Amino acid sequence: MAELHNSITTIPRLYKYLTEVLSNQTTKPLMKYKVEGKYVPISYDEFKEQTDDFAYGLASLGVKAEDKVAIISENRPEWVFSDMAILSLGAIDVPLYPSLTAESVEFIMNNSESKGIIVSNKFQLNKFIKIKDRCKSIEFIIILNEKDFSPELKNLFTFKQIQDLGKKHRKENPDLLKDSIEKVKPEDICTIIYTSGTTGEPKGVVLTHNNILSNVRAALQVFPIGKDDIFLSFLPLCHIFERMAGYYTAFSSGGTICYAESIETVAQNLIEIRPTIMTTVPRLFERIHSKIIKNVESQPEKKQKIFNWAIEVGKQYAKAKKQKKVSFALAAKHKIADKLVFGKLRDRTGGKLRFFISGGAALSKDLGEFFEAVGILIIEGYGLTESSPVIAANRVDDYKFGTVGKPFPGVEVKIAPDGEILAKGPNIMQGYYKNPKETEATIKDGWLYTGDIGEFDSEGFLKITDRKKHLFKTSAGKYIAPTPIENLFLASKYIDQFVLIGDRRMFLTALIVPDFEALKEYADSNNIKYTNEIDLTKDEKIYKLLESELNQMQRNLANYERVRKFALLDRPFSIETGEITPSMKIRRKYIEERYGELIEKMYESLEKKND
Repeated sequence: MAELHNSITTIPRLYKYLTEVLSNQTTKPLMKYKVEGKYVPISYDEFKEQTDDFAYGLASLGVKAEDKVAIISENRPEWVFSDMAILSLGAIDVPLYPSLTAESVEFIMNNSESKGIIVSNKFQLNKFIKIKDRCKSIEFIIILNEKDFSPELKNLFTFKQIQDLGKKHRKENPDLLKDSIEKVKPEDICTIIYTSGTTGEPKGVVLTHNNILSNVRAALQVFPIGKDDIFLSFLPLCHIFERMAGYYTAFSSGGTICYAESIETVAQNLIEIRPTIMTTVPRLFERIHSKIIKNVESQPEKKQKIFNWAIEVGKQYAKAKKQKKVSFALAAKHKIADKLVFGKLRDRTGGKLRFFISGGAALSKDLGEFFEAVGILIIEGYGLTESSPVIAANRVDDYKFGTVGKPFPGVEVKIAPDGEILAKGPNIMQGYYKNPKETEATIKDGWLYTGDIGEFDSEGFLKITDRKKHLFKTSAGKYIAPTPIENLFLASKYIDQFVLIGDRRMFLTALIVPDFEALKEYADSNNIKYTNEIDLTKDEKIYKLLESELNQMQRNLANYERVRKFALLDRPFSIETGEITPSMKIRRKYIEERYGELIEKMYESLEKKND
């Protein structure tokens, strides 16, 4: 297992360690990215040259310690060069989701008082131009794609132009970067990450170098990660989970990071890169599982039987292996199942994957057990941006599906009397930027109030049961946690998105976005005529299909937890419409307001039925 080198006390010291120590110990590339259909390596020396030039260029524009510089870009090497350059000057970066609206960008720019902004392409540039005149602190814009440069725009530079300025500035100030790296202290602010939240304006989470590196140190203690590991990165680098785990931790271990082109190309990139570790979110596993099942269902009955037999054997084998009670007969069956089914499925991940690290949302127990049976281990963790981010995680040799594992080294976790999870440790944020009221409400006596409801089981594994703010109280006085119920229905191949409604109501209802691909297949095989998605959501046979699916899945729920009525929507919830946050969390209150009329109609029909 790798350890964080004792010289690494700040992110700029990590940069120094990579470029002055590790670079002399390996010939492996530090990163790889795709250019014209081929993965191209970036060496440690190239990383240093690109970053140093950019850092000096920023310094020539007047960027100094404690200044803020924003980054709004998709994952690419320049994101990393920019991050390391900004931090090495003692400045603070403000990463933004590329999916944010112009209005959100405007709020963040003004709230953070960012001096400059780095944008990836013309789309992001045009977004910023709309609000540029209202962002009073902005002095410069840097665009990464040279072809999208607009010479008529004042104070707009390309990435290369900044690097050219940097080469000149370095000759005049040769020790500037070395001196600024030395001056950065562990307790200095590293980054301000704005969480969109499910309500209200974005809040700027203030994280120091020590906050983040305490989590990196713990990750290296907990996970068997080393210099031979290859990481495939596709989660946004602006998200603290990918930044801490898939970037700083990967670099600290001496591993190589390869950037996926997009979420759509992950399946292809897995085969090309053949990674050993990948940080991801449950949505990826849901997609992979859905494709596997659809493929199996299209096969002859004999092949379906072999697949189902193999999965059952895989589950028995995984359970027996944990108990160290694998019989000779079970081992023999498993060998056959592996050859017929599992090996082929693992090949789709490149064939070298040791484990996935999953975060960001709850991983269903069934999904974890399915992939474990196949021989693909998913290690689930839990945390918040406010905790840099990891609070608890399962271990490769100590895990339990349906839980988020045990507390991370150095992190204390306790459950408040009302069930809320509280966390304390060196990873807890300094507060919300320029927002003392929210800070005081979230951190009390050093404890972070997570807003999540949970419990420890008898073996010390932490289980998240819901969000505190999301708990429903029915008009009959019953408390209901919506997330587990929503996750139950999301296991259906016909359901893509599912939002439970029922706070202060007598009964539960739901808004459902169907999986239109699965519905179209069903409609085609059952002679149901349609021309578009709207036709499908209005068809009575389709409604009956979903109704039957729900009734089957909710048989084991308490009577008051069952969905009595639902409405089918003809388009998915999206970031653009404000229904979900950039980190893919449902904005429940906003959805209830947006679909208020439809929800009221459902309850009116229920009341008539019960009269």
